[in-house]
Amino acid sequence: MKIAIIGGGAAGFFAAIATKENYPEAQVVIFEKAEKILRKVKISGGGRCNLTNACPCLSELAKAYPRGEKSLKKAFQIFNNQDARRWFESRGVPLVIEDDNCVFPASQNSQSIIDCFLEQTGKLKIAIKIGRGVKAITPVADRLQLDFTDKDAPAEVFDKVIVATGGSPQKKGLAWLEKLGHKIEDPVPSLFSLMMANETITTLMGVVVENVSVTLQGSKLKAEGPLLITHWGMSGPVILKLSSLGARVLSASGYNTKIQINWVNQPNNDAVMETLDKIVTEHPNKFLINVRPYLLPDSLWRYLLAKREFSTSKPWRELGRKGLNKLVDILSNDVYTVSGKTSFKEEFVTCGGVSRESIDFKTMQSRVCKNLYFAGEVMDIDGITGGYNFQAAWTSAFIAAKLH
Repeated sequence: MKIAIIGGGAAGFFAAIATKENYPEAQVVIFEKAEKILRKVKISGGGRCNLTNACPCLSELAKAYPRGEKSLKKAFQIFNNQDARRWFESRGVPLVIEDDNCVFPASQNSQSIIDCFLEQTGKLKIAIKIGRGVKAITPVADRLQLDFTDKDAPAEVFDKVIVATGGSPQKKGLAWLEKLGHKIEDPVPSLFSLMMANETITTLMGVVVENVSVTLQGSKLKAEGPLLITHWGMSGPVILKLSSLGARVLSASGYNTKIQINWVNQPNNDAVMETLDKIVTEHPNKFLINVRPYLLPDSLWRYLLAKREFSTSKPWRELGRKGLNKLVDILSNDVYTVSGKTSFKEEFVTCGGVSRESIDFKTMQSRVCKNLYFAGEVMDIDGITGGYNFQAAWTSAFIAAKLH
């Protein structure tokens, strides 16, 4: 049996290894259109490779996917994050779990994952052909013919094909799959930071606020977590998560919108008022600048006071109810104008791809083309930041490799 894996990324290698382990006598070939393999693995997690998330509850794990939650919830019954950890550790990659449940190789180096994949493909005698892009798939009886972008490469016929090409930034990049009859969801970016060209808060670049909530104005989309102020706007896990949740809404707005920030992540304004009243009672004569509610970073507290035109040398006892209300408002509902987006380093993630309607998630087989399977981000599945996108790749690749 001849089996082709289209794509030399994380999902492609995982699928190839699992396929060869399932069918030892099969001839398995990886085709990668670029000149380098596993590029995204190399740079992911700042070069450390956040390869999954240790979230202990599968239903919670599935909720990390704005696109694909229901489909993956069932798929995780077959292969989940705990299985992925065992898979890598059993193949010589010790792992560590960080406080936020992100899982990394103990080496803190993505090369450990790359070395694992190359060792496994070498041991299993899986062929790897780089610079070999596929431009068309044509059913031939019960087999599939691959035509390549390289004019000198003759067409080849395979019994089974797994497509693991990763996300495409434009719909035309998936035209060869659409031609087969697959529904394609328009790709738009996901996981990006927000630009704020006209906001002076960028002068606080480098400041991190550990626990905030951010809402996309005019929607119910909300994220919580650490926020990083940058020289172009805002980033950090909470912004990346919001960008994933609101990928289509933000795209439709042209990335010109407003966000509301609750700097203290306290949804109850009365509770925030109680905290401020306590400061007034306990430190009536201290200046505003000398008592920071919720231990906000000093520079941010100064900025917020100036934004509401409070003197830093004003005593807390002189605020009055009106002044306290103004502080509650800026702490709980601070508004900023978004003027664009910037990518999350080189870790490009797309919302969109081959529609889940075109795929049987029990097998990852195409519903419109027999013996064709899918794995990874080429499908309309994507997760928030934290190792979830790699986990979707491992899960879908593992199921596809069964070739059922």
